[in-house]
Amino acid sequence: MNPYVLTTLLSSLGLGTTLTFASSHWLLAWMGLEINTLAIIPLMTQHHHPRAVEATTKYFLTQATAAAMILFASTTNAWISGEWYMTSMSNPIATAMILAALALKIGLAPMHFWMPEVLQGLDLSTGLILATWQKLAPLALIIQTAPAFHPLLLTTLGLMSALVGGWGGLNQTQLRKVLAYSSIAHMGWMIIVLQHAPQLTLLTLLTYILMTSAAFLTLKLSYATKISTLATTWSKSPLLTATTLLVLLSLGGLPPLTGFMPKWLILQEMVKQDLPLTATVMALTALISLYFYLRLCYTMTLTISPNTITSTTPWGTQTNQASTPLALSTVLALGLLPITPTIMM
Repeated sequence: MNPYVLTTLLSSLGLGTTLTFASSHWLLAWMGLEINTLAIIPLMTQHHHPRAVEATTKYFLTQATAAAMILFASTTNAWISGEWYMTSMSNPIATAMILAALALKIGLAPMHFWMPEVLQGLDLSTGLILATWQKLAPLALIIQTAPAFHPLLLTTLGLMSALVGGWGGLNQTQLRKVLAYSSIAHMGWMIIVLQHAPQLTLLTLLTYILMTSAAFLTLKLSYATKISTLATTWSKSPLLTATTLLVLLSLGGLPPLTGFMPKWLILQEMVKQDLPLTATVMALTALISLYFYLRLCYTMTLTISPNTITSTTPWGTQTNQASTPLALSTVLALGLLPITPTIMM
């Protein structure tokens, strides 16, 4: 892609998200979301492949539907209450519609069906943008309007997303689909704690972005898109295989890695709020998710592919990709647990 076009598209992505962050008016927020959607579409179709075009079409249709719902709900609310501001959501139907639309935007269950399909059709760098940056603007709107939503609705969305994210990933052989279901499960963790401690939602989002970036950049470096190709990576780069194993376990939420911190704090907060049953179900869904991360770890570190020679191949490691972002995100995805007390302050 032409560097000037790429720069324009990436700055439009940034502009759309920033507009939504800065807005307290529904029309401005909607405009930011639309700029965001329109800027990522050319990035998604940069490889002229039928799979990419199909994924882009699916993405465009779901995002356009969600944007239309947001516009309709905010207009309805303004018509009834005379207010366009996000803080004055007084109409319960408009509020429920806004939540449904924003859940469709970020791929919360039961509005998650587009997410694995779309991510599967994209290359890993665009997939990374879709799984991290594209979540920021809708999540900012959900956090701003959270007091207006019914607590039971948020809890149901969170539990369903965590369950679907765990169940859906079990039977997958494609790595991008596994990461899509992982994303759905993490979104569930963010939504479930939103009504009790919004700062924990932000913390979970930050750790999710770090861990997902590390996972996507690793797969990009080793050109892996299927679980079976993971079995050959150890002969190309043994050190990368070891760090990937840890990143996957961090995504699963095992101590002493970064991924344990948000899950631990969320479960603690839910017990404090006298919701032991919800906390137990969430902990069990984390166990289901952990199974498919362990499956990836097993394939990567404990199986030998039949077509690999059993020594490291130096000619297989030459790559022209930048490894600094990967190194940085891997270190942050593995070693942030000790700063938990500072965060809790």
